[in-house]
Amino acid sequence: MSSAAPAQSTGTGPPLVSGRWLFFAVLGVLAASAVCVWAALCLLFWQGSWQLLYHPSSTVARTPASAGMPFDPVDFATDGSGTPRLTGWWVAAAPASPRSRYTVLYLHGQDGNLSNTIGHLEQLHAAGVNVFAFDYRGYGQSRFARPSEVHWLEDAGWALDYLAGTRHIDPRSIVVYGWDLGANLALELAAAHPELAGVVLNEPIKGDLTPIFDDPRAKFVPAHWLVRDRFDLDAAAAEIHVSVLWFESDAPSLRQRYGEPSAYRKITSRKTLVWLAPSPHPASDKAAAFTRWLDDLPAVGALR
Repeated sequence: MSSAAPAQSTGTGPPLVSGRWLFFAVLGVLAASAVCVWAALCLLFWQGSWQLLYHPSSTVARTPASAGMPFDPVDFATDGSGTPRLTGWWVAAAPASPRSRYTVLYLHGQDGNLSNTIGHLEQLHAAGVNVFAFDYRGYGQSRFARPSEVHWLEDAGWALDYLAGTRHIDPRSIVVYGWDLGANLALELAAAHPELAGVVLNEPIKGDLTPIFDDPRAKFVPAHWLVRDRFDLDAAAAEIHVSVLWFESDAPSLRQRYGEPSAYRKITSRKTLVWLAPSPHPASDKAAAFTRWLDDLPAVGALR
């Protein structure tokens, strides 16, 4: 009688993960983590980069009355519910002024708010023109919104609409006057409105928006893709059809190195470049150049 052979074990051990698979899995996890971190950096830069350029303040510490200028506070640009989005000041010219036919739409720069412009408004008032100055959204007592080139252009357009539609001012007697980044905005606005009398630029920001693109954090993200603002002087200058008065500080090293701003050379309409050399009275030199330029503008009745 034969006995049955003992059963053979057919079981197998636990499956083994190859070292190569494990290496690539770890590499993939690290790469995915790096992409997530980089994407988070891009998102944070996109959301917060505006603070590198714009520095708004909500506290209006001074008004034209502090400099002895009578003024009217203005709320305008109402939304669908009738709530104003923007606030500003109307400073009327002296009734006997020979330049009271002109109204200056003043566009302040990227820092502070209207209370930082009193000295500039004094100079314009002394020139004998009407002045309308306002705060962009996010500045002063205007409604809050994150500052941007799109918002600034929209706000400036509403200001023009207010002057033409509410105060019934002929656009051909309106001069747009911009300071710093407000000068870049002024040139863009005037390029889109050839019916205006002219535009005055006080040392606009030239080239790329350096406070943003020169920031060390911009080197780790595609900053030029993430930031939509450009305030491109060259592009606006090529489209301008109104008279231009351009002020630049006469720093000898800068003037010798760069000469005329490239955007200024692209302007084909009537233009005047004034270099403001350091002097005991730079404000009076600027005021004199401004009034001469105004007096050379065509009379409203003679325009188109």
